[in-house]
Amino acid sequence: MAKKVLMKGNEAIAEAAIKSGCLHFFGYPITPQTEISEYMAKRMPKVGGLCLQAESEISAINMIMGAAAAGSRCLTSSSSPGISLKSEGISYIVGCDLPCVIVNVQRGGPGLGGIQPSQQDYYQATKANGHGDEHVLVLAPSSVQEMAQLTSEAFDLADIYRMPAMILADGALGQMMEPVDFDVMSKRDVPEKTWATNGTEGKRKKNIINSLLIDPVELENSVIARFKKYDEIAEKEVKYEEYKCDDADIVIVAYGITSRICKTAIAAARAKGIKVGLFRPITLWPYPKKQLGALADKAKHFLVCELNMGQMVDDVKVATECKKPVSFFGRTGGMIPSPDEVLAEIEKLAATL
Repeated sequence: MAKKVLMKGNEAIAEAAIKSGCLHFFGYPITPQTEISEYMAKRMPKVGGLCLQAESEISAINMIMGAAAAGSRCLTSSSSPGISLKSEGISYIVGCDLPCVIVNVQRGGPGLGGIQPSQQDYYQATKANGHGDEHVLVLAPSSVQEMAQLTSEAFDLADIYRMPAMILADGALGQMMEPVDFDVMSKRDVPEKTWATNGTEGKRKKNIINSLLIDPVELENSVIARFKKYDEIAEKEVKYEEYKCDDADIVIVAYGITSRICKTAIAAARAKGIKVGLFRPITLWPYPKKQLGALADKAKHFLVCELNMGQMVDDVKVATECKKPVSFFGRTGGMIPSPDEVLAEIEKLAATL
């Protein structure tokens, strides 16, 4: 039997990174993700890696750029306002086509806000991680087990497509403890990093990594080529979960910790004879548009549930082509809805069908 370990979500991310070959961690402490830095500080020296607490989030992301350019598997983590500080560096990393993994364990905002769980960084993660036409892969776990598994997948995806991958979690998942099985983490074949700036040993021409392209034609061509890669990712790498959607009149769309709350509410609604299902996007970018859109031919109503003011609603409307009504229920600022609150919203909608 596989051996499971009881761990915090933050610790599971850190251990999964190490097991995935991560040798460099650069970060800066901020609640509620600080355990990632603490865990790395203890474990990295034992596996021949380096954990360094930078003087700021800005320094940390630029250290990541340097390590990634040298071909190292590297990780940085932060919480909401810290990710904002990293945004310029993230754009440079995208422009240099460098792979790395970035973790955002979200807290309430805006500004310093609070330290309670949130999903208020959906826009930032999926629309505007940095300046310029760019995307990063965004994976949203809903359990501590997925915190580990998706971290492992993020490293492989980043290497395959030469781009950053983000784990978009929240303070609840980061702090909760659940059993984790590290033996089930999948591994994919990744290309050799022939582009890395890790020394020529006199055997090849030197590699140059740069995001500054003065010639507008050259810059445009590089952006177009990147977007062709994005199309490939959208075709091949979308991840999602459908739960009791086959006969559902109401489909709840939720991710992360909120999706677990919704599953409890769905069980209660089903017990009352209300046909409800859950569509859970696991990749928030690329978004599972086709898969969600297919449900618009069967469902009568969509209910988006998030820990924000409705940041995913427009993506659901686009995916479903507004064929069916889309409603929203959520809490914000660090507040988490109860299953009973979600059930009440389901019952309101059911009464109108």
